[in-house]
Amino acid sequence: MSFKELNLNPKLLRAVEASGFVKPTDIQRDAIPVVLAGRDLMASAQTGTGKTAAFVLPALQRLLSPSSARGKGPRVLVLTPTRELATQVNDNIRQFGRFCQFTAGNVIGGMAYPPQIKLLKQPLDLLVATPGRLMDHMEQGRVDFSRLEILVLDEADRMLDMGFINAVKQIAAATPASRQTLLFSATLEGKVPAIAKQLMKNPARIQLATNHERHASIRQHVHQVDNAAHKHRLLSHYLKDDALTQALIFTKTKRGADKLAKALSAKGHASAPLHGNMNQNQRKRTVEHMRRGRFRLLVATDVAARGLDIRSISHVINFDLPMVAEDYIHRIGRTGRAGATGTAISLVGPEDWPKLVGIERLTGQKLKREIVSGLEPTTPEPRAGYGRNGNGMKPKRRAGAKPRRNNGRRAASKGRRDDYRRSRDGGHRDGKVAANAQRGFQPWLG
Repeated sequence: MSFKELNLNPKLLRAVEASGFVKPTDIQRDAIPVVLAGRDLMASAQTGTGKTAAFVLPALQRLLSPSSARGKGPRVLVLTPTRELATQVNDNIRQFGRFCQFTAGNVIGGMAYPPQIKLLKQPLDLLVATPGRLMDHMEQGRVDFSRLEILVLDEADRMLDMGFINAVKQIAAATPASRQTLLFSATLEGKVPAIAKQLMKNPARIQLATNHERHASIRQHVHQVDNAAHKHRLLSHYLKDDALTQALIFTKTKRGADKLAKALSAKGHASAPLHGNMNQNQRKRTVEHMRRGRFRLLVATDVAARGLDIRSISHVINFDLPMVAEDYIHRIGRTGRAGATGTAISLVGPEDWPKLVGIERLTGQKLKREIVSGLEPTTPEPRAGYGRNGNGMKPKRRAGAKPRRNNGRRAASKGRRDDYRRSRDGGHRDGKVAANAQRGFQPWLG
């Protein structure tokens, strides 16, 4: 099938051709006709398969027809979980709308307010936003949704995992009930079906690959490690491999990313960190330097797991496993993009086995265990199940010992702390809103 068979406007087809695309990907082929028909849609596909174009192209086609409603607010709103992804979506809008007259812009955390206020005062066709910053402007009465026709939830699973579920509901409630709602996600599991049921009207469903079918082009394996020193030795082993052209190395904390990037640079590796404590210009500059080959290694927190599209990344290395199993899918999706092959390596420490169980349960496959000669682990792998004592069994209670109480409250408290830590990389106000939303606190409601 060609793009012409999708009944797109000649101006859009001209932009597609100028961008070097010959035929639509599977998600574009299946999703574009549904969106053009005006139906709500929930769709999932492997990362790197062109999901953004699958909603940008039909949205632009809709904008080629004049609006029947008066006002100056956006006709299309795209919500994304991170600033990087918002920037990428806006780049796609400019790319495919280059031969049309559209006005578009970003409202994202970590950027100055005055330019965004000016943007919202002008007639606007497309708005790409992160939930927290958009709620800031809504609270001040700066956003006009009277003309809104299409609401897009991009990377919806990540947005919900970061704690933006209440913000998404509030934003959707402020838009016209007649809107068309599009939900794109790496997975259609977890909280995604519930939010879709609340916000969508009889949506079409496109699920091109289940979790265990995804990333067929990515070679995945794990290494059991004894301690931090063992991790560093294994990492050094792979950095000596000429097959590693560029690598994205994930750590669990921003401080850890800074520390590891600094250590790698000291050893002569062209490295840089990427995390939420950097401002937008710093992060954008770092990513651009990576694209141009100035860095071989990018040490990042999960802020880079979405929206980062660097085709030359050959390896993803999980120096630390993610707290949330779904993030594993998004992390490794940064390699093996657009038909290329890639390698994903995970270093599994003594405390990481329960996380690995969650990842394997989600992906539906047991990841291959590998051992490097001379860097073998000194302890055997725990038995399947990986209970609290590491052997697959729950620890036994001493005879006569009283059962532990308030476990539910302790677990909830820990969950809130973990949610906050994960949300901090969402960026500035967005991170705060995510953490507060997870607690049920919504300051914009007064």
